[in-house]
Amino acid sequence: MSDVRIEDLGYYHGKDTPYEIKALDEINLDIKKGIITGLIGHTGSGKSTLVQMLNGILKPHHGRVLLDGTDIWSKPKDIRKIRFRVGLVMQYPEYQLFEETIYKDIAYGPKNMGLDEKEIDERVREAAEFAGLAPELLERSPFDLSGGQKRRAAIAGIIAMRPELLVLDEPAAGLDPRGRDSIFKNISDYQKKSGSTVLIVSHSMEDMARYCQRLIVMSGGKIVLEGECREVFAKSDILESVGLDVPQITKLVMMLREKGIELDPSVYTVQEAFEKIIELYK
Repeated sequence: MSDVRIEDLGYYHGKDTPYEIKALDEINLDIKKGIITGLIGHTGSGKSTLVQMLNGILKPHHGRVLLDGTDIWSKPKDIRKIRFRVGLVMQYPEYQLFEETIYKDIAYGPKNMGLDEKEIDERVREAAEFAGLAPELLERSPFDLSGGQKRRAAIAGIIAMRPELLVLDEPAAGLDPRGRDSIFKNISDYQKKSGSTVLIVSHSMEDMARYCQRLIVMSGGKIVLEGECREVFAKSDILESVGLDVPQITKLVMMLREKGIELDPSVYTVQEAFEKIIELYK
């Protein structure tokens, strides 16, 4: 696993034109190793721009992205190697599938890494399992699959490169609740088994509460909150000030507190609320 640090990062859309907009404003951030971190914020907050900086799709106008202490742009010709180390799954990645079979699509990244056929096969099958794809689907065309299966295939293609940092931009966007839960569970299982560092971009507080250990909250191109989920959700006034909300279960706990039931205001998961209520009434 690698250390990922962002220092004084700034980026402008339409720089040096009459339409220039500051998308990122002096971002400083450490992405913690070996856990799932959630990046949340409304549309236009700068989330997607920030994650595209992490593997060099976008180049900062000032500031640095450091991977193990080295600026990823210190050797621009080597930026391709960074993309093997920091894997980015874009929004609606199923639209990026292009090979004849799912197997070939997942194998595309490992092949470009120069791996031998045995290693490629091992990685393809491992990544497919992590992503929740049945082995019999590997020889099918990606265009014959359901939306959820296509999403899994695209995620598997990034996992097959075994990135040190896996970044997923709205990985469950557009899926039904069952598909959404399944995708997030697979990502969580992958992180636990591999010990990888994972960054998930989402605007769903419920998903973040269930699957993340830390949260980063963005608004207007800046980081407004950062910390463990409990710490962030406890600051509901700040979240509301940037147009975000707390999980529904946290709202319920707050309502119960207003009724005189002494529950911990930092509760943010259904299971935790259940345990606290049972404990209280014992």
